[in-house]
Amino acid sequence: MEQRLTVTFLGTGTSQGIPIIGSNHPVCLSSNPKDKRLRVSVLVSWKAYNYVIDCGPDFRQQMLSNPIERLDGILFTHEHSDHTAGIDDIRPFFFRQGDIPIYAHERVVQSLKRRFDYIFADEDRYPGAPAVQVRLIDKDSPFQLDEVTVTPIEAFHNRLPVLGFRIRDFAYLTDVKRMEEPELQKLQNLKVMVVNALRIEPHYSHFNLEEALEFAKTIGAERTYFTHISHLLGFHDEVEAQLPDNVHLAYDNLKISI
Repeated sequence: MEQRLTVTFLGTGTSQGIPIIGSNHPVCLSSNPKDKRLRVSVLVSWKAYNYVIDCGPDFRQQMLSNPIERLDGILFTHEHSDHTAGIDDIRPFFFRQGDIPIYAHERVVQSLKRRFDYIFADEDRYPGAPAVQVRLIDKDSPFQLDEVTVTPIEAFHNRLPVLGFRIRDFAYLTDVKRMEEPELQKLQNLKVMVVNALRIEPHYSHFNLEEALEFAKTIGAERTYFTHISHLLGFHDEVEAQLPDNVHLAYDNLKISI
């Protein structure tokens, strides 16, 4: 019998998070905890395994709110800072476990090496720096996380290729604006899909709410959760009340079982 997946939404916000620094927008001033969003990331767990998809600048805070004893690896969707800037904060796991596996496209790894050269240094390493084991991935090559197969799915964030991931009957997609037909075929027969829904108005590199709803209808997962949400989408409770029965707004620290 397959072990159930547990997905924890570590963060569901866009690149600035919610509230935005210095903003007096009503959503930024909301007292509803569901309107407070850290940068986007999820924790996927089964048995004793814990994998994080993306490691943004709020990673430390997210791990304090959702503590785990072991981090088995990080899957990166792409190189933008709201998805990668927390990589230095893996050091407590590194000190206990040793090198942390990371799974990323070669382009993403090269970006990380430029920005975090001290983490990737082969010689004369700074003694307090974390270290990683690089596992290169691409859209055409499924890979194994222990006994579980992960299928990368390519989408486009404006012109930038980004990777989503299918793990069993769960798929996680973020920063999507369009997807080619062969990649859509990888999303058939899902129980749960997570995809970005940035705001009401159209955006050049992200689905807005209308596009995300149409994408959810096209894929037809049993349940869909929206993430990578900005304050311009509106108040969580008001938007949630208007969504179809099988579509939901994710929120920080939400846990779902698949």
